[in-house]
This record gives sequence, structure tokens and C-alpha cells, in this order.
Amino acid sequence: MKKTSVRSVDDIEAIINKYGDMLYRLCFIMLKKQSDAEDVVQETIIKYYQKAPIFENHEHEKAWLIRVATNQCHDLLRFRIRHPQVDDEYLAKISYDSSDSGIIEALTTLPEKYRIVLTLYYIEDYRIEDIAKIIKRTSSAVKMRLQKGRRLLEKVYREEYL
Repeated sequence: MKKTSVRSVDDIEAIINKYGDMLYRLCFIMLKKQSDAEDVVQETIIKYYQKAPIFENHEHEKAWLIRVATNQCHDLLRFRIRHPQVDDEYLAKISYDSSDSGIIEALTTLPEKYRIVLTLYYIEDYRIEDIAKIIKRTSSAVKMRLQKGRRLLEKVYREEYL
């Protein structure tokens, strides 16, 4: 059983400042919608506050937040499948930094299992072993997803943005 402690407003603020952007990027890439990504990050922070777990170190804390956020994203994606919505123009409303050359847009078109490993590996600089723990798969499964994800990303990018 995990120990818990009471979280203060300062603790929550520190977590948001430290991990908020990373969690938002991860959720946005998974969900492809700004408002949904913001909601999931907020729900993740609420769970952090309510559960108030004590962690061994900062990496364990970060992995816990990523796991909770990805679970929340999966829940929302399942909800979308059961309750379809019409809102396909969200990417047109979002302006990206021109330096990404369409990579983020191409990444958002990939299946979720590739998006998550590519995001954690290339954007968040996680090692393969750490990604395997976070997504609860083997290191070889992560390597395969990275390999297939790279091929898919290259194909999508070449077709759409070059």
C-alpha cells in the first residue's frame, strides 16, 4: 500500500510548473484536441491532489503523472468511440510553431500506440526501458513501436507536408 501525504497549494503549483507543459503536450498528441488535453491535465492534477501519494524520487513522480494522464486519455478516447462527436476542424484552429515543419500535425495522425512512444522518446527524452515501464510493455515492444511509428510518421509526413 502506498503512503499518502497532504498536498498544499504550493505543492500543486510546483507540480503544474514542473510537469504541466509536458503533460499537456502528451495529452494533446494523444487526443488531438486542445480543450480535451487541458481537461485531462486538470483531471491528472486533481488525482494527484486527492491521492497525495509519496514517491521514491522525482522520476517516479513524473512516471506516475504520465501514467495517470495516459489512462485519462484512454478513457476519453473510449468515451469518444462510444459517443461520436463532429469536430474535425480542430487542427485548423491551432497554430503551430513554423519550425516544426508539420511534424506535430503528422504525429497526431498516427495510431495512439505509436504516438505515445514517439512522444515520450523524442519529445520527452525518455529511455526505452522507462517507456516500457510507463506503458507496461516490454522494451522490445517499445523498440518495435518506435520503428513502426517512425516509418508511419515518415510516410504521413512525405504524403502531406512535402
